Amino acid sequence: MATQDKHGIFESLGLGPSLEGASVGDEWFASSKDFIEVKSPTTGEVLAKVEQASEADYEQVAAQASRAFETWRAVPTPKRGEVVRLLGAALREKKEPLGRLVSLEMGKILTEGLGEVQEMIDICDYAVGLSRTLSGPTLQSERPKHRMMEQWHPLGPVGVITAFNFPVAVWAWNSALAFVCGDPVIWKPSSKTPLCAIACQNIARDVLRAAGVPVGVSNVIIGRGSGVGESILADPRLGLISATGSTRVGKHIGQVVGARLGRTILELGGNNALIISDKADLTGALASAFFGAVGTAGQRCTSTRRLIIHERVYDAFLDKLVTNYQKVNIGDPLDPKTLMGPLIDEGAVGDFEKAVAAARQQGGEILYGGKVLEPPFGRRTFVQPTVVAIDNGAPIVQTETFAPILYVMKYSSLEQAIALQNGVPQGLSSAIFTDSLSEAERFLSYVGSDCGIANVNVGTSGAEIGGAFGGEKETGGGRESGSDSWKQYMRRQTNTVNWGGEIHLAQGVDFHS
Repeated sequence: MATQDKHGIFESLGLGPSLEGASVGDEWFASSKDFIEVKSPTTGEVLAKVEQASEADYEQVAAQASRAFETWRAVPTPKRGEVVRLLGAALREKKEPLGRLVSLEMGKILTEGLGEVQEMIDICDYAVGLSRTLSGPTLQSERPKHRMMEQWHPLGPVGVITAFNFPVAVWAWNSALAFVCGDPVIWKPSSKTPLCAIACQNIARDVLRAAGVPVGVSNVIIGRGSGVGESILADPRLGLISATGSTRVGKHIGQVVGARLGRTILELGGNNALIISDKADLTGALASAFFGAVGTAGQRCTSTRRLIIHERVYDAFLDKLVTNYQKVNIGDPLDPKTLMGPLIDEGAVGDFEKAVAAARQQGGEILYGGKVLEPPFGRRTFVQPTVVAIDNGAPIVQTETFAPILYVMKYSSLEQAIALQNGVPQGLSSAIFTDSLSEAERFLSYVGSDCGIANVNVGTSGAEIGGAFGGEKETGGGRESGSDSWKQYMRRQTNTVNWGGEIHLAQGVDFHS
């Protein structure tokens, strides 16, 4: 089995069989005596044991990040960008073992694991350029001989809470921007994928040390949500909490952080639809729908969950799609021949089974799949990718199941298709395949998709780092990665300078005695 190259991966990334869950300076430590057994989703093999951090451990990490901020914010922004450039170079050197670790610990196929690390490298490159272009406008003052301008200053330590499905890239999305903006980061990764976080921190620590930067600029804390997680949310030293997870968890995060008037970037549930027009190039549409639904075993925030197909091409398109499903090679994610790996754990398989049963009960017809596979490597985490014909209003369709289940339905008019697309509580990613300019523009207009991401002749799954990533409605409204997302990691300041000497009040107020 390809997963047997664990030892080489561990050695390259500074991992061992017994690890601790908090980073302070150059040291790892933990005091909880509460251990996680990190298991391969493929085989069930225990990859390592990690002692989780306690709330007292978190206080040491937070104090370290706060001290580091005092130094880091004074470093010129282009110099901070140079450190991020070095981080990107280190990630290039470690791309192969880190990508393999993503596959080993999370279950993505190797090409996706390597692609996730490439995304880290790309956001570092983007942030380096950003470090030379952060700017605020000069504004026109109504008062004579005055100048008004806007500045952006470092915000302070930032809390980053990530999910298992992108165990390294989402940290990089946030950290590369936070670092150039002058903010230290405290990262709480998913307890399902802590090894990836420890590996990333080892890489970042070495870069920071070599650059003469306080290592407290980059911090990791692995612990229970009920303890460490709540400490992060309630900590007034953290001006921003960026969190990826379910809508339920996101609502709690928003309430706790909002109660102390902190900021949040919330990347929550997705229920993404792909509209297939009768005016589409069906070959490209088929490839995008296939990857969108099956890639990462349906465990992406942007996975295609719903397929809305014009009635004229419905039967022919589904026939070809099901044929593709029948050819999916399911197995060890580190085997180059594998197209779909395991779900993250047995709990995810249970959710898959419940969703399939609910779809049947709510009038759905299983067109393909729906079964849990016999454990090929000793763990019950492999399932068949599944296609279900069902009504968009079915309760199960209105929710997000993190599994390779694709719900399909017909439409007859574009207005109907858009209404179906928008007719769910979530609003992350959406797409239409059409060669009609009118249909494409309507889909992108104010009467079209209500999602944060709307694509034409591009699938729902995956995004380039240059654009702002995030969604609307129950997806949370946050934005990460490109465009002007950097502004969330800084504090805005408006300045007015009187260079003429004579005092003028705004709005022409006269206040002379």
